[in-house]
Amino acid sequence: MAKIFLLVTSDVVTDQRVHRAALTLTQAGHSISVVGRRISSTPQYFERPYNLTLFKLPFRSGMLFYLAYNISAIAFLLFRRFDLVYANDLDTLLAGGLVSWIKCKKLVYDSHELYTELPELVNRRFKRKLWQILEKIMLKKVDIALTVSHSVALELKSRYGKNFVVVRNLPISKNLIDNGSASGNIIFYQGALNIGRGLEKLIVAMQYVDNARLVIAGSGDVEKELISLTSQLGLSQKVHFTGRLSPENLHSEVSRATIGVSLEENLGLNYQYALPNKLFDYIQAGVPVLVSDMPEMQAIVEQYEVGQTISSYASPAQLAEHLVKMLADNRGLQQWRDNALKAAKELCWEHEKLLFLAALHGVVA
Repeated sequence: MAKIFLLVTSDVVTDQRVHRAALTLTQAGHSISVVGRRISSTPQYFERPYNLTLFKLPFRSGMLFYLAYNISAIAFLLFRRFDLVYANDLDTLLAGGLVSWIKCKKLVYDSHELYTELPELVNRRFKRKLWQILEKIMLKKVDIALTVSHSVALELKSRYGKNFVVVRNLPISKNLIDNGSASGNIIFYQGALNIGRGLEKLIVAMQYVDNARLVIAGSGDVEKELISLTSQLGLSQKVHFTGRLSPENLHSEVSRATIGVSLEENLGLNYQYALPNKLFDYIQAGVPVLVSDMPEMQAIVEQYEVGQTISSYASPAQLAEHLVKMLADNRGLQQWRDNALKAAKELCWEHEKLLFLAALHGVVA
């Protein structure tokens, strides 16, 4: 049995990738502790089958936040015994790398995305360069590197000469929920409410979609702007914001949807190479999808025939036209649903975790 600390700065309540990793390692017999941060929406108490340590930090975002988290994590880990540090994303790699080096322990790096290609960094050369330098230096100390898609793995390999094992964001299999009680057509979005997710365009498009309502589940940097836009356009009766939902409640809500959307805009390589949780969550719920024509997402949709793709440069009017046609195609919707349910049996964590455990075998065996 190995004692493992997983470092993460995201919301530990809703981060499904971190939960799956921690749960799988716990079930494999290891002692797991997730070291994260407490945010305003974090419940005071919530159950997990592994240990949780959540820091209360004086900053919520920016470089001071990342510095505060990493200092806290270093101070925390230096006085504890462990066999392995598992750093989730680049913003935890400094702490994970330094502590694992000081204590001569193993280090796993799980890159959930092309961090240095985030829209928030693409046009900020100095900050972006700092993160690139950090990633290049700390990768030399990484024993095993994981990431979410083949495109991201190839890009990171070309930059740093490091091999990354691909472990996709596949959900744990869930029971199918009968969505026959859903009232009318529902277009569903789940995930972070950040720039580049196509959400502004989607809300504007709802002006031209008369036979459906839009449900947006999540929170993020542009949440207030999206709510304001909805109000300005007089769409408050057609566009509903749920806020963040637990994974269990999220599956129930997704299952009621007619179409699930993932409309990332082409704002850089991070979105271009994206293969997000939401796509596989829609499929797991048997929901047809409409996604941007990014290569990784398009490949899944075309291989399993679970929906359609649309240009990431489509206008709101073009998006609305596409949604209206999909909603009117009852035969197509049924076929996509059937295909999604078949694909869900393959695109699940029960299969993907075998790759995950095999990748970590050399450092936790």
